[in-house]
Amino acid sequence: MTAMAIYPILIHPDPRLKKVCEPVDDITPELRKLADDMLETMYDAPGVGLAAPQIGILKRLIVLDCVKEEGEAPKPVAMFNPEITWESDEISTYEEGCLSIPEQYADVDRPAIVKARWLDVDGKVQEEQFDGLWATCVQHEIDHLNGKLFIDYLGSMKRQMITRKMQKLKRERTRT
Repeated sequence: MTAMAIYPILIHPDPRLKKVCEPVDDITPELRKLADDMLETMYDAPGVGLAAPQIGILKRLIVLDCVKEEGEAPKPVAMFNPEITWESDEISTYEEGCLSIPEQYADVDRPAIVKARWLDVDGKVQEEQFDGLWATCVQHEIDHLNGKLFIDYLGSMKRQMITRKMQKLKRERTRT
């Protein structure tokens, strides 16, 4: 058993965050380890979701765990090649944030309920319906695989303001 690795998370604007990711053809032991490391990175951040491009890996892999209740067991999920197969007409609005856009939050409207299909770590096809935070999270993370960030749903003024804050944050981090 190899030790878990915590990856550095890319901060917007980074060109890798705007790229469409490659499908995963074969779920190798390396990709299983990557999924475990991504979960470890996500929990460490802390966050409820993480997509491979956020750590600079342009593969269609996301991890999530939206269990927030104190004392409730974690429910980590790794999804290879996830896709939304159905979405409700009902819309929900969540204040979203992103590990690649630290400390910035904004309300985003998305379908309230979605069905997703993906390959699990054993290469088996899974399908599940998600609602609440899980629905928001799975849509947010799949957006990352398509080069889309939650701020892309915002008006241009708000998006530019957040982008400038992130550029400043990156400059400050480079100096320290």
